[in-house]
Amino acid sequence: MFTGIVEELGEVVAVEQLEDASRFRLRGPLVTEGAQHGDSIAVNGVCLTVVEFGDGEFTADVMAETLKRSSLGALDVGSRVKRLRLGGHIVQGHVDGTGTILDRTPSEHWELVKVGLPAHLSRYVVEKGSITVDGVSLTVVEVADDWFTISLIPTTLDLTTLGIKRSGDPVNLEVDVIAKYVERLLGTDAKENGK
Repeated sequence: MFTGIVEELGEVVAVEQLEDASRFRLRGPLVTEGAQHGDSIAVNGVCLTVVEFGDGEFTADVMAETLKRSSLGALDVGSRVKRLRLGGHIVQGHVDGTGTILDRTPSEHWELVKVGLPAHLSRYVVEKGSITVDGVSLTVVEVADDWFTISLIPTTLDLTTLGIKRSGDPVNLEVDVIAKYVERLLGTDAKENGK
């Protein structure tokens, strides 16, 4: 979850173009102070994961999906960027149900994972929204009535169980609690929606 309050104006110091992604190195002593591997730093409003850090700089892997959907693909060495740091979306650890890994599509620098979605949770999942899978805050790439996809960068694959889960394996799902509160405030009866 980010506050939207900018911590500092930073600079792109290196861009490595990969086949299906880019690796950015960015300078910003304030946001990197106390940063850890796997932390989230928003760059021009895009949530990125810290891969390496030190000397007031950090690197982040940016997948093709993010480059396509945002202005980050237009950044080059010397580009000025605004940054802020906090964590992911609100995760309570209150599991709403389980899904099943349906398919994994590996790429050189990221992996697309398709997860089966229980009918009673589908109304809470939206494209580019947040979902927690096995305790990991992730962004939904695509969603249908009974499945959704997530893109996993190498850091997520290395540091979580999502890197070793295979097709057919179950995963815990926690939907965005804000969506559930909105539904309740609007007076929607969950029983009418298939729960």
